[in-house]
Amino acid sequence: MKHLLLLLVVYSMCSVAEGAAKGKSPAPKAQSTADLAEGIAPSLVKITQLGREGADGIGSGFIVSADGMIATNLHVIGEARRLQIEMHDGKTHAVTSVHATDAHRDLALLKIDVKGLKPLPLGDSAKVRQGESVVAMGAPEGLGFSIVQGVLSATREIDGNDMLQVAIPIEKGNSGGPLLDMQGRVLGILTLKHIKTDNLGFAMPVNALKKLVEKPNPVPMNRWLTIGVLNPKLWKLHLGSQWSQHAGVIHADLPGDGFGGRALCLSTQKLPEDTFETAVTVRLDDESGAAGLAFCSDGGDRHYGFYPSGSKLRLTRFDGPDVYSWTILSDVPSNAYKPGEWNTLRVRVEPEKITCFVNGKKVIETDDTGLRGGLAGLCKFRTTVADFRGFRTGTDLTEKPLEPELASKFRSEIESHLAQASTRDQTLDKLLENPAAGRRVLSEQRKQLEEEAAKLRELERELHRRAMTKEILAELEKPEPEINLLRCTLLLARHDNPEIDVASYLNAFKGLVADLTDDPEIKKGTLSAVKRLNRYLFEENGFHGSRGDYESRSNSYMNEVLDDREGLPITLSVLYVELASKLGIQGVFGVPLPGKFMVGYRDGPEGELQLIDVFERGKELTVAQAALQLSDTSELAEEFLQPAAKRDILLRMLRNLLGSSFDETRSIRESMPYLDLVLAIDPTAATERLTRAQMRQRLGDKAAAREDVGWLIENFPEDGPAELIQQLDRWMHSLREE
Repeated sequence: MKHLLLLLVVYSMCSVAEGAAKGKSPAPKAQSTADLAEGIAPSLVKITQLGREGADGIGSGFIVSADGMIATNLHVIGEARRLQIEMHDGKTHAVTSVHATDAHRDLALLKIDVKGLKPLPLGDSAKVRQGESVVAMGAPEGLGFSIVQGVLSATREIDGNDMLQVAIPIEKGNSGGPLLDMQGRVLGILTLKHIKTDNLGFAMPVNALKKLVEKPNPVPMNRWLTIGVLNPKLWKLHLGSQWSQHAGVIHADLPGDGFGGRALCLSTQKLPEDTFETAVTVRLDDESGAAGLAFCSDGGDRHYGFYPSGSKLRLTRFDGPDVYSWTILSDVPSNAYKPGEWNTLRVRVEPEKITCFVNGKKVIETDDTGLRGGLAGLCKFRTTVADFRGFRTGTDLTEKPLEPELASKFRSEIESHLAQASTRDQTLDKLLENPAAGRRVLSEQRKQLEEEAAKLRELERELHRRAMTKEILAELEKPEPEINLLRCTLLLARHDNPEIDVASYLNAFKGLVADLTDDPEIKKGTLSAVKRLNRYLFEENGFHGSRGDYESRSNSYMNEVLDDREGLPITLSVLYVELASKLGIQGVFGVPLPGKFMVGYRDGPEGELQLIDVFERGKELTVAQAALQLSDTSELAEEFLQPAAKRDILLRMLRNLLGSSFDETRSIRESMPYLDLVLAIDPTAATERLTRAQMRQRLGDKAAAREDVGWLIENFPEDGPAELIQQLDRWMHSLREE
């Protein structure tokens, strides 16, 4: 032991001497703001989004590597736009690839084909101190590069991210610029301006950027330009603007090229003759503008428009490109329209009249017959940003009333669910005899109604979850080869979020399939097809494993995996296997390894099993290599190497969502729907049955807890430990006594 201690002392002394001999550089000295500006300016860039008519948006960035890597915010680069980098000396370069993105943290790395650049050193944002002097650099409002000094105010959590709060004004165009200490090291990336105080902003800590540098997900610019682009086979754009699609929602940004900022997005779908209806659900960010339905369009400047504007509903006939050829047929207010919210617009066009509805209520009727036939679609005006979903056409789009008997039955069920709802009006009338007492009772009654509304919301949520469960079970009842696993995973995501449009994501997946259907490498056989699939997903489209916030539920939602191209091993594996299946690639399947789901393939029935780590962008492994990565041995049990059944894959995804946190009422309530779904898919899941019984008891639902404990007793194995069945019996007895 003495010899060992002596060796350690000698080693440490040698290490110190070696460091001194090599001349380890001391920490850089603080500089003046003027000196920083002069030294850092060559590392700053201006980023411009290029549209047909020039710049669509401007932001800032900074160089992080000598070979052309540039850091900025993701929102600076947008979607489906060409990007231009302007250096400090005025030279410009086209972006060749979006090297890495992180939507959750609003970060991006861009790549240009330039060598010998001057990168900024990245500091350690974990070591920043409150009150520390900092400087921000960027191109505010697209002007020349500028610098402003301030102090680090605090570190605050915003939308689940730790952000650096700085007493520095962040203007439009500063986004993506560096926040630096007085030694010139990057501490953060400027991101947000405070909505109330001009002299206050936020920056994303630079340590989050380092993860992108270490694990990129490059997407070539020609691929990036296709993200969110509307399918030209389905939509025809006229008069510019910026139209994109995400999660089944069409987003319209920037003014159009027409007079008044008019822009059209017309469906190529053929309309029914004589009489037809068209509808869409729309949300405007600014009521001073307008956005809604276009119909009877000639594909150019002639069409009708029905849209909200200034919180009124307007019907206009457009007979040409300028304001003199526009006729406002009606402009009316309506209580049925909800400003700032989603509103459903519907138009019925008949040979002799046009009728317009908002949220099911008729607001306009006209006998104008100036235009008929043509195309229908979307329109937008001025600077308003608008979102559209659920566009459709048909002969009758009215929401059909429920059958009277069914409606009466359901209303009776709901009323019985709400205590004393039928006596409310009578009670309120009596309270008016004494206003002071009436106000007090009204307050109490309001609280009661809020409780009733909460009950209805919960009933609505539970109805939706059970409907999703029913759809998932129906899919899983099919023979294994016919089960659409991708649809199951999207239904699982919709189980939590009713707004998810499953059909739009299935169509997006069909687009991935279409990209490779005629690819010659796919047709050569499994080995060639797997190589091609790896390049397509991980090199050309940037799919990658989650770099941070691994436990986030977003990584388990297939819609967000498709949107953000980031996920868990199992969600990325599902995408890979389903894509291989649709392309007819043989011998590719999910492998349920302990601790990390992977994709496996065999090149022929007798081929050796090879593994693909989709979390690491398609890294190929042998079974022995995977075993060493996941354990201390080079062998894996045979059960872990068999193809995973689709039902088991879905259960594993559910258990990821369940997690292990049941330490408070809120986490219990959030986890209960997953327990219910696991047991609906696999009623024999004893662990989840036991957990649900415990959770139900903690939530005070003793009857439901008794149901689960009773199942455990009834299905207890004959050779099970006697003391355990005794514990279950005692538990059941205590539940009856409570």
